[in-house]
Amino acid sequence: MSDSMTMPPLVLVVDDDDAIRKSVAFLLSSVRIESRIYPSAEDFLRRLPDLPADRPGCILLDVRMPGMSGLELQRRLNEERCPWPVLIVTGHGDIPMAVAAMKAGAEDFIEKPYRDQTLLDAINAAIRKCRERQAEGAERRAVRDRFDRLTRREREVLLAVVAGRQNKTIAIDLDISVKTVEAHRHTGMERMAAGSAAELSRMFALAGLPDPEDAK
Repeated sequence: MSDSMTMPPLVLVVDDDDAIRKSVAFLLSSVRIESRIYPSAEDFLRRLPDLPADRPGCILLDVRMPGMSGLELQRRLNEERCPWPVLIVTGHGDIPMAVAAMKAGAEDFIEKPYRDQTLLDAINAAIRKCRERQAEGAERRAVRDRFDRLTRREREVLLAVVAGRQNKTIAIDLDISVKTVEAHRHTGMERMAAGSAAELSRMFALAGLPDPEDAK
């Protein structure tokens, strides 16, 4: 599994203005951030399946473009569950559109004309957010993988622990001895790499557990 915290970021620039695409790419290269540029929303969508989804990064998206608009592309990206945060670039007259983009999940919007540092600050903030999301997703998958490796009885005991039940109550509910509960709780906690019931509860909440199906 790739470590998103150490992988170099990638910024995807979608803008119909060739001069802007090149200037943004040059600016990013000056701070050693890789970028890829696209002249239209349609071109970006065609190339989307081939992009490295595990790389941290963001999409810098112009609002007004011929053909598919930036807002329509954003809707398509939401449908595709695109992993990268979206930054909207907008002119003075496009503020209502930028607000709509924010409501649809855009990370931020940058108003033209912008200072280079303003753009870089927004991009770096979006990249940090992307890394955080990827790290959380990796942890979620790891927790679910560890949970799937538990025995049925360990799952039952740990689900009861997360529900806040004491060992004696769990023993009665499962019709087993307290010592057996303690043994399954100990091995289950070790397999989950949880040092406490509170940590276990946090893991389960992160991974969307417990689930009634998981307890079967």
